[in-house]
Amino acid sequence: MEKSERRQKLLIHARDVFAKRGYHAAKVEDIVTAAGVARGTFYLYFADKRAIFEEIVDRFIAKLAMNIVRVDPYDQARSVADQVSENIRRIVSILLEDRATTKILLADALGVDPAFDRRLHSFYDEVGKLLEQSLRDGQELGIVEIGDAAMYAIMTLGVVKELLYQVILRGWDHPEETIVEEIFTFLRRGYLRVEPSKSRAQKRR
Repeated sequence: MEKSERRQKLLIHARDVFAKRGYHAAKVEDIVTAAGVARGTFYLYFADKRAIFEEIVDRFIAKLAMNIVRVDPYDQARSVADQVSENIRRIVSILLEDRATTKILLADALGVDPAFDRRLHSFYDEVGKLLEQSLRDGQELGIVEIGDAAMYAIMTLGVVKELLYQVILRGWDHPEETIVEEIFTFLRRGYLRVEPSKSRAQKRR
């Protein structure tokens, strides 16, 4: 097995251990046992438990950030409604596809230590600012209700986080498509001033 493969194997098994036991209860010994490698092998790639935890979270956050796309109201190929739906679908899909890391992000990442907390808060701040700016652009174009865009952004993040918390940590059984549809409908009945796409409207008939 090549070094990159062994490193990836450690990351995958560490993710599962953290998701099952939580950050503070998990031990390096648990990770190496799950991965089937010697303890010394772990330290060839990671300085300690925090280092591997940090990489798991950082990778996941980077993947999420790359999939948040700013809505372009001048896009001739896709309506604003479709673009909003696609954004919601991409994010929900990533979060549900890797439930172990999502559980870590929702339940264990905050509180590791002050430095890590600052990084996590920084990520949420960046996502919030991106969403806030998109909402301000939408207000200027008349597709978002006039109001406090920063507040709208925070509430939107709260909706997504709480829904995923219920699904992943509490076992609430709802299909991915239903979650996407209901988030979009909730926003459209709130601050969004866009009509559903034709395909969406037909689906609801």
